[in-house]
Amino acid sequence: MSRLSLTLVVTLGVAVAGCDRSAPVEVQESGASAMATSEIDRTYAGELMPLLNVSDPAGRELNLGAKQGTPVLLNLWATWCAPCKKEMPLLDDLAAGYGDRLQVITVSQDMGGAEKVAAYFAENNFEYLEPWIDPQAELGSFYDNTPLPTTILYDSMGQEVWRVRGDYDWSSAEAREAIGEAVGE
Repeated sequence: MSRLSLTLVVTLGVAVAGCDRSAPVEVQESGASAMATSEIDRTYAGELMPLLNVSDPAGRELNLGAKQGTPVLLNLWATWCAPCKKEMPLLDDLAAGYGDRLQVITVSQDMGGAEKVAAYFAENNFEYLEPWIDPQAELGSFYDNTPLPTTILYDSMGQEVWRVRGDYDWSSAEAREAIGEAVGE
């Protein structure tokens, strides 16, 4: 197989699957611009939010299972994942638009520690997102090592409504309509 063919196969694979945790960083970056928008998947509708703790760079903990009462949009991402980084400003805008009617929780799957995540948040000045971290990748295991980014919408009872694996346009009318299912719009 020629080098060009191999590069095209790898790029296409990343574009279809999102960021793969086991792939090298250079592969992650190369597929970003070719990434197609993913679709909403309702296969796991009704499943409960995991009772797992995540932490922030200051060591504060958040139990995801205790977030019932308000719908939650849970996003798994990493600083090395180009499609993830593309989504972060859109998720920050989404959080701003819904205010206290929707909790947007972004949880980094970076293994490198809090420093990378804190630096990324400081560099990007997100106003509504907090730098939650899952350094042991417990969420990744819970979601069967799904590709990054993966975003799951939970209703106010903590039950999954739908999920999206891969890059998604969170500013689209389709996204707002789908989120409306959980926030009552």
